[in-house]
Amino acid sequence: MEQVDGSLQMEHALLFTFLEVSSDCNFREQLYSLHSPQVIWCRANDDDELQTDGNRSGHFQNGELGVPPTNEEVIRLIAARLAEIGDQLDKEIQGRVVNDLVDHFRNENLSNEEIIRHISRVLGELIRAIPSDMEQERAKLVLAMHLAKKIMNTVPSLVQRVFNTTVNYMNQQFHDYIADMVSPTALWESQPAL
Repeated sequence: MEQVDGSLQMEHALLFTFLEVSSDCNFREQLYSLHSPQVIWCRANDDDELQTDGNRSGHFQNGELGVPPTNEEVIRLIAARLAEIGDQLDKEIQGRVVNDLVDHFRNENLSNEEIIRHISRVLGELIRAIPSDMEQERAKLVLAMHLAKKIMNTVPSLVQRVFNTTVNYMNQQFHDYIADMVSPTALWESQPAL
């Protein structure tokens, strides 16, 4: 199992948990093969003090407690709420969109960057069908994760490639947004519901 890059840990944890708590996840065996015990549930505060050994203070390191174990619970709660939103938005995603993305992921000649550009275009088109009262960034994040789930359900052999590409996409597009959501000071509960 590969260790998760430190800059992607938060996105990896959120996507993994989103998929784990999602309804109709038909690729659980493949999903669990992606979960590494080295995934560090980290606090989403980039202002943590950097220690002389290169580690940020207050993080779990090799299973040692450094922060209250609520970060995993917070991510689980957020992922469950986002999965519910994804289920509500499911009707906006047509089968042809998923099949088109499956074709892109199956094409080994396409780089991850080309696939990420295509995902961005697809999300741009899908976002127009989303209720205007939903925060656009949240809607795009949910759609990206929900599309990944639909692709993995369609072709479970693509789980690793889809998962890794989606984590990279989330990191590039939503890192700060995710960090704000999972930060201890976030008022997730007070944000407007759908």
